[in-house]
Amino acid sequence: MAQAQLERVTADFGRMYRERNEALRALARAHHEALLRLSIAAEFRDDDTGTHIVRMGFLAEALALAMGQSPPWARLLRMAAPMHDVGKIGVPDNVLKKPGPLTPEERAVMNRHAAMGAEILGASDVPLFRLASEVALSHHERFDGAGYPRGLAGTDIPLSGRIVAVVDYFDALTMDRCYRPAIADDTALAMLERERGRLFDPAVADAFLARADQMVALRERINQRRPQFSALIDDETLSLSLA
Repeated sequence: MAQAQLERVTADFGRMYRERNEALRALARAHHEALLRLSIAAEFRDDDTGTHIVRMGFLAEALALAMGQSPPWARLLRMAAPMHDVGKIGVPDNVLKKPGPLTPEERAVMNRHAAMGAEILGASDVPLFRLASEVALSHHERFDGAGYPRGLAGTDIPLSGRIVAVVDYFDALTMDRCYRPAIADDTALAMLERERGRLFDPAVADAFLARADQMVALRERINQRRPQFSALIDDETLSLSLA
């Protein structure tokens, strides 16, 4: 009798543990989807398509894999990278959509979006949101230390931010923006090469440049398919190992 009761109690605890984990996973997924929707809202204020954030995820994952990072970490970056500019939701339209150069005061307002994004994502024990906050805060740092918001330099900048900075630079240059038309791929690649060691970690820039054809092909696959943001969570067909 005692043994049977112990087995029932053990089974109950096991079921409760599984149900708890399933509930936590569902909560984390709902949180991620809500933040992605907020990111899309921010992106729609700066870009007519919103596809940029989906490209950011898959291109960041591919570049991480090319640099020898583990598939689980690269996949986590795929889901975190699209939230890099969520702080733009707090930037006024007259600054965000200004067609000409920003004044020093407007530039200061724009630059606050990195810290605002990290604050929106918040401190979390969930690895995804911790990484997303790290990306939001660090993707505008520069390898030479002249970036923002903390003026980090070299490898003091988290790898996630160094990867997303390169991907964001190339993808943003080669898409139409409210203030300029898209720049040709070869011109954008030449610009990226010129900025290695200044804006970007040379190792990260070189990894992208060495696989530029594959990166562009992946971008075009995403543009043709125009996947929803949910693809970042559960679509493995767009993942690409560039190792």
